[in-house]
Parts: sequence; C-alpha cells; structure tokens
Amino acid sequence: MADTNPALDTPTDLNSNKVRSVADALNGTLADCFALYLKTKNFHWHVSGPHFRDYHLMLDDQATQILAITDIIAERVRKTGGTTLRSIGDIARRQQLTDDDRDFVAPGEMLTILRDDNLKLVESMRAAREAAETAGDTATS
Repeated sequence: MADTNPALDTPTDLNSNKVRSVADALNGTLADCFALYLKTKNFHWHVSGPHFRDYHLMLDDQATQILAITDIIAERVRKTGGTTLRSIGDIARRQQLTDDDRDFVAPGEMLTILRDDNLKLVESMRAAREAAETAGDTATS
C-alpha cells in the first residue's frame, strides 16, 4: 500500500535544527513580503489626489517587484529541506509588518508607511541572511 502522507524529501547537508532555523527566518521574511505586497496593492487601489497617476503606477510596479521575490524565497526554503508557508493564516501568524485596514489613508502617509515597511523588510532579509550564515548555508546567505 502506498504511503498517503509521504514526507517532503529534499536532500540537504544541514542538520534539522539548522534547516528549521533557516526556514523559520525565510518564512518570516516571506510572510512580510506577502503582507507588504497586499498593503502596497491596497494603497495602489485606494490612492487619490493630484498625484494619483504617478503614485498609482509606482505602487503597482512596487507590488509586482515584491510579489516576484516571494517564489524565490519560498523555493529556497524548500531547497534547504524546510517547508514553506501554507495559508493566509500562516502568513498572519508569522508576519511582523502590521496591516492597515483604515478606510482612508492620505497619499503622503501611504508612501511614508510603505517606506518604513520596506525598511523593516530589509531588516528581516538581513536577519534571514544571518540565520543562514550561522547555519553554514552559504547558498541561502
């Protein structure tokens, strides 16, 4: 009888604690990428005012770039032998960036919020790199 729940088999030379450490750090970064992507799209959809066209296009371009890195991060988690995010709930549990559900945000405030969140994402990426270096995972770092 075939195994109905086969383990994910990804060859790695990292021990399980190192795999978990790197995967946790990368998944935190990945969760923040998804949170930032959705916040950026939210602001793209709701921007208004005299700079509408410029901000609308800029935010859409930014969101596209953020979404593009999600697959790279998730595939790196798998290549280390870890498992990656599985749901919106998983993202919500891991994300460090805060959501913004307000009905109205002034365009200038949108840009300030996104600047700050992008800086936090860079910090998360640095922490993931440090976790990878500590684990001896040169390919990830």
